[in-house]
Formats: sequence, structure tokens, C-alpha cells
Amino acid sequence: MTSKERVLAAIAHEEPDRVPIQTYLTPEIQYKLLSHFNFADASQLYGKLGVDFRKVEPRRGSPLPPVPAGSDLVDEWGIGYVNFAHGHGGTYPEANYLSLARITTMAEFEAYAWPSADDYDYSHVEAQCDAVSEYAVCVGGAGTPDIVNGVSRGRGMQQVLVDIMTEDPVGVAIIDKRCDVLFDKIARSLDAANGKVDIVCLGEDTANQQGPMFPPAVFDRFFRPRLQRFFDLAHDYGCKAMLHSCGDTGRLQERFIEMGLDVLDAMQPEPAGMAPEEVKKRCAGRMALCGLISTQQTLPFGTVAACRAEARHRIDVIGRGGGYIFSPAHCIQPDTPLENVLAIYEEALGLEPGAFSH
Repeated sequence: MTSKERVLAAIAHEEPDRVPIQTYLTPEIQYKLLSHFNFADASQLYGKLGVDFRKVEPRRGSPLPPVPAGSDLVDEWGIGYVNFAHGHGGTYPEANYLSLARITTMAEFEAYAWPSADDYDYSHVEAQCDAVSEYAVCVGGAGTPDIVNGVSRGRGMQQVLVDIMTEDPVGVAIIDKRCDVLFDKIARSLDAANGKVDIVCLGEDTANQQGPMFPPAVFDRFFRPRLQRFFDLAHDYGCKAMLHSCGDTGRLQERFIEMGLDVLDAMQPEPAGMAPEEVKKRCAGRMALCGLISTQQTLPFGTVAACRAEARHRIDVIGRGGGYIFSPAHCIQPDTPLENVLAIYEEALGLEPGAFSH
């Protein structure tokens, strides 16, 4: 099977020739893996690890806003970031200039320099698709629409939660502006791809490790219609919809299935409602699963043998009959032992132990 065939078979709940493989890496762990294999670029690394997905995206054609004073970088929303050394072998961009928090009235909202889907050049998207046509071709990512995280970086988490619960007009306008810009960007990318995209990748952290982030009624009222339009967009173009959500989504999974979600991504196995065999039983034949390799416990702190055992369980038990994509539950962190990372991908590819060690 090609990578594309393998992924689409698994999403259709058919058992492919081997479990499809995805990976999520921090820049630091990616660099360690590149150095280990003596590779020059990520495409070589993805090939070695058997990753069956490739991303295409439009190219930004407009300059970003000026970097705010005291920040190291800026995003398209005007939010400034500093590169924060977190003490575990890497850095993380942390928002320090919360530009959206300065918007307090609808007049200020209207006057703000919002980004637009017009800021991007879509003319190369189809050629990108052609270059990776044997793979499952994806557009988007975990940052689309990413309402809670994406807006909180520019407005503050507390304020965003208040905006959602009270449906504050200014806060809701900011949220909907984000959704609209990203929706238009995905739609125009799909137009430009001429039917050559397989999966629309989306993200919204709908849960924490104790359960849903919001009461079910709030999810239904606020999040469901905003996410539904992205799922429907994917299906309108003949694509699968894949949603990243951290945390214990157990009580939301039936809603995701009702909404037509094809793949729930980056699933964490640690929360009480996320026991892999229970999730598989609950979703079998109705929604595919991606993730379930622990990045909180097994990969960073387990032995090589424990990592192999977890990988084999996910492949042999959760992957049986299709409906599963092998992947770490989140980006593999810089302090994760390299031998643990190599071990899980050896297992996924059916290689002998130590095959990646030299």
C-alpha cells in the first residue's frame, strides 16, 4: 500500500498492511534525530520513521506586523513572543505582548489591523500536493481554529474564558474573526489544491486532564457550531476532518462522532476517561484515533522495554481492524531519551530492536 492508501484505509476502519504512522516533534528532538541519522532535512527523517502524512500550505505573501518592543518575534495577529528557556533542554515562544487584550470596544475591534486570507499566495499548493501525492496530504494544523489557546495568547486565558462564558460581544467578535480568517485560508487552500488534499487538520483543546474544559451546554452552544463549519468544509471538498484535542475528551467523543469527525488526534492515554481499549471500544467503526503513545509518562520516563510494550499494545490491540494511527500523544519533548523514540518507531515499522541504533 502507499502511505495515502494506508491512512485512508485506517480512517475507513479497514486494517491496512501496517499501522499508519504520524509523528509530532519539538524542534530540539527533531534536531537530535536528524543528527542521529546524519540527515540534512525533515523529509529524510519522516521517510526513515515511516511517517505517512505530509503537509501542504500556502506561502505568506505579506510581511508580518512589526515585532513589539521587548519581544523576540511576532505572529500574524500582532501578538509578541519571547523565546523562553523552560529548563528541560529547549525553548518555547511565550506570549509577552498581548495585543488583543488592548481591544475593549467594538470601535477598537473594527480599527485593529487584522490579518486576512489574502495575505497568502495559494498558487503553489497544487504543486506541493503533486510532490507528495503518495502520502496522505494534509492542510491546516492544530492551530486551526484553536479558539481557546490561539486567542488567549493575545488576550490572556482568563479573559478568553470569561468571554466565552459570558459571550462578551468584543471577545466573541475577536474569536469569530480568528475563525473566519482561518476558515477562508483553509477554503482557499482546498480550492487551489484541486481535489488533491486528503485531510483537513484542525485543533481545539476541548478538555483538560479532568474532563471537558466547559460544561456540555457551553460546548454545544459555543464550540460546536464553530467547529462544525470546519468539519463540513472538509467534507464538502471530499476530505477527512481530523481534530487535535488534548485532555480527557471521553464525554465529548459521542458529540464529535455526531458532528462527523473522522479522526480524533493526539489522544492522551493518561486521563481516567482515555483508557485506550475503552476509547477504541467506544469509537470503533465510527471515529478513528490518532496518538495514545504517552508523552507524559512512558516516552520520557519509561524504559526502552516499556516503550516497546506500549507501542506493541497500540499496534496489536488498538490498531486491530483499522481505525488507529500510531503517534505520540503530543510533541515529543527535548528531554525524552532518544533510544525510547527510536524504539517505538522500530516497533511501528516491524523492525528488529536496535535497527535504528546505527
